[in-house]
Amino acid sequence: MKNVLIIGSTGQIGSDLTMKLRREIPEGKIIAGYIPGFEPKGELLESGPAEVVNVCDGKQIADVVSRYKVDTVYNLAALLSATAEKFPLKAWDIQMNGLINILEVAREQKCAVFTPSSIGAFGPSTPHVNTPQDTIQRPKSIYGVTKVATELLSDYYFNKYAVDTRSVRFPGLISYTTLPGGGTTDYAVEIYYAAIKGEEYVCPIGAGTYMDMMYMPDALRAAVEIMQADPDKFEHRNSFNIASMSFEPEELAAAIRKYIPTLKLRYEVDPVRQHIANSWPDKMDDSCARKEWGWKPEYDLDSMTRDMIGHLKIKLGK
Repeated sequence: MKNVLIIGSTGQIGSDLTMKLRREIPEGKIIAGYIPGFEPKGELLESGPAEVVNVCDGKQIADVVSRYKVDTVYNLAALLSATAEKFPLKAWDIQMNGLINILEVAREQKCAVFTPSSIGAFGPSTPHVNTPQDTIQRPKSIYGVTKVATELLSDYYFNKYAVDTRSVRFPGLISYTTLPGGGTTDYAVEIYYAAIKGEEYVCPIGAGTYMDMMYMPDALRAAVEIMQADPDKFEHRNSFNIASMSFEPEELAAAIRKYIPTLKLRYEVDPVRQHIANSWPDKMDDSCARKEWGWKPEYDLDSMTRDMIGHLKIKLGK
């Protein structure tokens, strides 16, 4: 990778990934693609080029890819799971029609494409414990439906047109830099803010609900490492299970109370988010990613919690 376009650069993943690539590839051009209303600010704007890139506008994508001689596109434009349930047609337009636009540009201009999948690509009939790399995928949410279709379409463009498509299935992502918005796993970020502010946290996900989670630094490494990996070792492409930790709300609260004993937690379960969470894996088997491109997480629940609290105290002035 040298010249990289990140579509959705101001989102939870995109803002961190853009800065990581600018630090690691100083000789290249890392373009922050955004849509009006979600403009990059501060260091994200000042440290490199930024362009309006609407994933639903193929000509706009093609123009930016051509002008900057882009060799890799990170397609991070999406509506998250709970928001997608409110706006299913918009979710389909962004996640599917947007992907077609990117893949067509990649086919014509010979660039690689990373489009993340998710634990949302699985459903209630998928094995929930040690979820295999290759298994039944029958999700019940529009978010999950688009993620399965994303995986299949990316494989199709690789097999038919030799477009270098690669991706991972992200667990719930936890970050201290950018707040998530509209995701089923958002509680695992929000609870840290409540703890540091001394507020009671009202959890929308029920006690005992296990889901795969990952700290953002590990997620960013995965997104970069898979695009740098030797494809000759791949048996899979779209998409690899990657895992780091699995916990339920009480376990997360207990980890936080080791450092902030005053945290109070109660539940007001959101039936939409709970329904989605119940259909997702408790823990994925990521042995294929480990074997085929050397994936290995660096953070567990305790080390993530220490790091989250330290950074958030600085961020919130506590």
